[in-house]
Amino acid sequence: MDFARARHLMVETQVRPNDVTNPAILAAMRAIPREAFAPTDRKALAYADRELETAPGRTLMRPRDLGKLIQSLSPKPGERGLEIAGATGYGAAVLARCGVETTLLEADSALSFAAVAALGACGLSNVHTASTDIKDGWPDTAPYDVIMLNGSAEVVPDAWIAQLAEGGRLGVIVRSGPVGHARLYKKAGGITAFRVLFDAAPPLAPGLAAEPQFAF
Repeated sequence: MDFARARHLMVETQVRPNDVTNPAILAAMRAIPREAFAPTDRKALAYADRELETAPGRTLMRPRDLGKLIQSLSPKPGERGLEIAGATGYGAAVLARCGVETTLLEADSALSFAAVAALGACGLSNVHTASTDIKDGWPDTAPYDVIMLNGSAEVVPDAWIAQLAEGGRLGVIVRSGPVGHARLYKKAGGITAFRVLFDAAPPLAPGLAAEPQFAF
């Protein structure tokens, strides 16, 4: 398979037509070999317009959704970022290629190990990995200018909001049943508010389902 051509077509037919115009993000997605973040038996699907399964029940976001979410975060060189539930690390790689000093948080140690290998193969030295419960974020290197979730959530943990720097941005897709919407949270003057950006419904990230509600 000609991965270089597939990567070019991914950007030109999936990402750019969906209003992703930030040159740094487009350049990053043209340069980073998405197949390096795919399991061996799924490399041929790395550039498909769909979520890419990395392990049972775990995926990387669709290229379109990832590009739009990162663009909403307006990443800048020298900023500090956190990707939550990053799986094998493709989203973190795109952030890092945009010049963001990035931490990849992934609870699954096998996926975290795979991310270290993939990121190293891409020559990215400004990404660091951590493996622990994603609901707690990663306070060790907080606060962050940009935080994003790979996947979706039914609840947004308070810890993520608390770890935003002043002026920081959090991009997360929030689902309610089959319907999902990307939200952009911004912190200003110590207050955090969000606005809805676009429709998307990737699979729920582990541990981010809402608690069942019981009616009496």
